[in-house]
Parts: sequence; C-alpha cells; structure tokens
Amino acid sequence: MKNKIDIQSMEDERKITIDKVGVKNVRYPIIVADRINGTQSTVADLDIFVELPHNHRGTHMSRFIEVLNHFHKENFIDKLPEFLGEIRNALNADSAYTLIRFPYFMKKKAPVSKIESLMSYNCFFQASLKEDFDLTIGVEVPVTTVCPCSKEISEQGAHNQRSYVIVMVSFSDFVWLEELIEIAESSASCEVYALLKRVDEKYVTEKGFENPMFVEDVVREITLKFKKDKRIKSFKVESENLESIHNHNAYACVEMRRD
Repeated sequence: MKNKIDIQSMEDERKITIDKVGVKNVRYPIIVADRINGTQSTVADLDIFVELPHNHRGTHMSRFIEVLNHFHKENFIDKLPEFLGEIRNALNADSAYTLIRFPYFMKKKAPVSKIESLMSYNCFFQASLKEDFDLTIGVEVPVTTVCPCSKEISEQGAHNQRSYVIVMVSFSDFVWLEELIEIAESSASCEVYALLKRVDEKYVTEKGFENPMFVEDVVREITLKFKKDKRIKSFKVESENLESIHNHNAYACVEMRRD
C-alpha cells in the first residue's frame, strides 16, 4: 500500500513567497446590515486568500471553506476581523484577504406615481488582516447622465446614457451602504428605477435634461460630499458613461486619503 504523503505541507526550495493563494468565486449565503430592516440575507461570491511563505509548497484549500462554514449566520461585516483571523490561523499564514461581492436590495418609490419596487445594487467588502485589520466597502450604482455639451449645441434634445458610479470608502465610524448609494444617485443627472409608469418616465426624462452632467461633474460632486464627511478616511470614486452616440465609454476617477 502506498504511503500517504501530505504534498501541500512539503518544503519548497525555490524561495519564492506567494502574495495571495486561495479560493475564488465561492458562492455562499451571507447576512449584511440593512438600515431599514436591521439585516438582509443575500448570496455572495467570495475570494479568500492568504500569503504563502516561501518554504511552503502549497496551501490547504479545503480549510478556507471549513472556516467560512462558521460565518454565514451572522452580520458578516461585523465578523470580518474574526473571520480573517480564523483563516490566518487555519492556514498558518501571516496575512489573510477577502473580497466579497453581493447584490443588495433597496425598496424605492417611483418619483411621481409612488409605486414601490425593489432595486438591486452590486456591492462589495474588501478586507485584509496583517498587523492590522483594514476594510473597504463599495457600491456600483446605475444612474443616467445627460451631456451638457450636447444640450448646449443642439436645437432639440441632447444625448443621454446609462452610467455607472463605483464608490469605495474606508471609514472610522460606520457608513451604511444606503448612504453611499444615495450620494451616488444624487450626484448624477437622474436616478435609475426598477419600475416607472408614464408619469414617472416624464419626470425622470425632464429631470435629467434639467441637470446635465459630464462624468467629471459626477466624480467632483461626490468628492465634495465625501470631503465634508469626517467618517470617511479614504475613498475612490469612478464614473463611466456607456455612451449612446460614441463607440467608446467616457470615464473619470478621483481617489483621496484624509491626512
């Protein structure tokens, strides 16, 4: 009978540390904080990594999932330091990392008819545990933008498009995902809704045309709001237009850290 050797635990002589090794796209149920309801259940795609020392040939992939099994029944953001600590201990690593992507749902009322519907937003947590714990939260928010230049030069109408705003922040005091979503939506030409009746369509169309925005305008407006918020330690804001009359997208980005 063949001797069973733990290949992953064998010593490696190539003397190369691997920055991140682990599992990607692990789909798992999690619970996140909800400003209205307290918590919200969702399904996340997780990437979980550790640093692998130069003298270890491989890591034990199953241990990532074993640790994750302990953490899907409570508010995940509150448990992230403990989660990464257990990952680090289970894998005998100095550093642990995770990226957690998930849909988040908010109830929204149409602007005129007031009909309610659920709107989904792509959100994420990005966390690491080395000497200290570090956390960034983020949202991807669909909005509409109307081109100021097009409006200025056109006798009738102006081109408009679906746009996406991506906001990432680290904070000293808790920030709700809903807050980031609302800041992004209020900084564009108009919000996007899941359900609109004709009276609502008229409203959002006219609101957009009354409030034309370049991608540059969007990221600057959000930057001004974040600079006034003492909770925000650092942020990155991106705005991208899926241009309706060009064969390319328009893009702008601002990234800042508070001194």
